[in-house]
Amino acid sequence: MSHKVMHICLSHGWGGLEMYPSRIIPELKRQGWEPHGLALSGSRVAASLEEAGITPLQVPTQGRALLAMARILAYLKANDIRVLHCHKSSDLRLGALLSTLRPELRLFFTDHMGVTRPKKDPYHRWAYGRVTRLFAISEATRQRNLAAFPLPAARIRRLYLGIDPAVYAPRLSSEAREALRRELGLPERAVAIGLPGRLTPGKGQAAWVEALALLADGWPDLAWHGVLIGGLTAGEGSNEDYVAALRERVAALGLEGRVTFAGFRRDLPRLFEALDIVCVPSRNEAFGLTVIEAMAAGKAVIGADSGAIPELIDVDNGRLASPEAPDAWAGAMAELAADEGLRRRLGESARRRIRKDFTLEAHVTALIEEYAGNEGELER
Repeated sequence: MSHKVMHICLSHGWGGLEMYPSRIIPELKRQGWEPHGLALSGSRVAASLEEAGITPLQVPTQGRALLAMARILAYLKANDIRVLHCHKSSDLRLGALLSTLRPELRLFFTDHMGVTRPKKDPYHRWAYGRVTRLFAISEATRQRNLAAFPLPAARIRRLYLGIDPAVYAPRLSSEAREALRRELGLPERAVAIGLPGRLTPGKGQAAWVEALALLADGWPDLAWHGVLIGGLTAGEGSNEDYVAALRERVAALGLEGRVTFAGFRRDLPRLFEALDIVCVPSRNEAFGLTVIEAMAAGKAVIGADSGAIPELIDVDNGRLASPEAPDAWAGAMAELAADEGLRRRLGESARRRIRKDFTLEAHVTALIEEYAGNEGELER
């Protein structure tokens, strides 16, 4: 078959879902596939695809994409593209229509968000009925998918996300690392406790701030500094009212000198080198990409004991705490902040786990095996 795939992501947002197509494009190319894209005009998705080396087909809106069906079908035919991969549930309408009009197309869908309500009405039965394979990015999301989608279990596959561990290997000299720490406002001997992610309520920054206050009160002899990494504006994907509330709470708790709002950063792999502990207190992560990125960097990670994060972290490579229990987070942070050797051992174990189970190479290998599968192997 033709080793070509079109990734469809008609979104103006910018999160893990939107970043996914451009993240896997280099590895798709390396493994012999030719990626194409369909995105909204002027979106960050379109820009990211261009940065990854492809020129996406663009449409002004989701609605206009339906009006451009003839143009899209002509593009698919001209480029001999026989595989479509959708990343937003709202894009499945387009994908299902395209595969209906051109039955030889194989249609794939990744549930990046973790479905929360049943989708078994006639429309969804038709749309998902066109899907060759639905990918769940964790076992937690697969269980939700089995309950929510009108698909047999054989058509739903857990496929963990992956990363290139080499990107997260330490590169900074000791002088560059210290300079980065100073840029982040870190005192010379302070244990750096970071929380990367969009600043929105579901990511748990509010509980983390409360935990830092408990840490300051309960372990006054520990030297530490908190770093919030994430955009501070709506344009950077964050909730501006929430950011303002976080700043006010940090001030009210007397933590202004111990917490840095670092803003949106493109150099997260290098920022990990400046951190000693990475926290991910999200309440219900569908996977936890930040978790495996921090693990690949050899960091001691504390993650929420909910959603998919417990599939990634165990007692040998990190710590888990309830996202609703700031006291548990304070205790976990105190344990790790007080023991550099423990942090090192956990980080080394975490790095080994990523190399074994969560590489981008393995993820894309499994993906293209599905793309190239026998078209008749699944009942529609």
